[in-house]
Amino acid sequence: MATLVTVLRSGGRYDARWVERLAGGARRHVPGLARVVCLTDLALDVEGCEAVPLTHGWPAWWSKFEAFRPGVFDGTVALVDLDTVFAGDAAALVASPSLCVMEDYFHKGRVSSALMRFAADTLVELYDAFAADPVRWMAPGSCGPVPNAVHGDQVVMDHLLRTAGRPPAFFQHEHPGLIDFYAPHKTGYGPVIVFIGDAKPDRAGEPIASLWRGPADPPVRG
Repeated sequence: MATLVTVLRSGGRYDARWVERLAGGARRHVPGLARVVCLTDLALDVEGCEAVPLTHGWPAWWSKFEAFRPGVFDGTVALVDLDTVFAGDAAALVASPSLCVMEDYFHKGRVSSALMRFAADTLVELYDAFAADPVRWMAPGSCGPVPNAVHGDQVVMDHLLRTAGRPPAFFQHEHPGLIDFYAPHKTGYGPVIVFIGDAKPDRAGEPIASLWRGPADPPVRG
């Protein structure tokens, strides 16, 4: 059983449409996907996606730690950012339950939380550590010297995994060609397109615009 999970926290530029488009792309391009789940604080009603309430008031990207809550998922879990676009067969994303993450685009050897794969309930210690003292972990400098200019969830995840002696494999090494990065000049992409910085699929031209929209927009309520 494989589950794709994303997180939508109210108050930002993302809304139900982003969940619908991610879910649609995942259903088309990740074979064998049993569930698509959005952890959210909204009354979300999106076809093909199950809404699961967030249980903490953690702001912005910090809510991604709730994907590691115990007892929520079964089998293989893929945590995917809302601005991800699927362009082809992405079966490798959930090919096994082994811990695998995207290597940070700017900082080699560091975790990016844009794409993460893990077996359900195997990263509970990350959730437990963060939930025990979120104010501490959200404070810049809580992880000591790091190369990242922005202190965010993936800095803490990287730190906690390193401290636990659990360095994850990277998708770029384990599944070469699976991940591609958006660039305005590109006309062809690999199966999973990741957007860095201010670049977003709703501002992109072709072929991203058509890939993101998909063949049709199912009804979205909420």
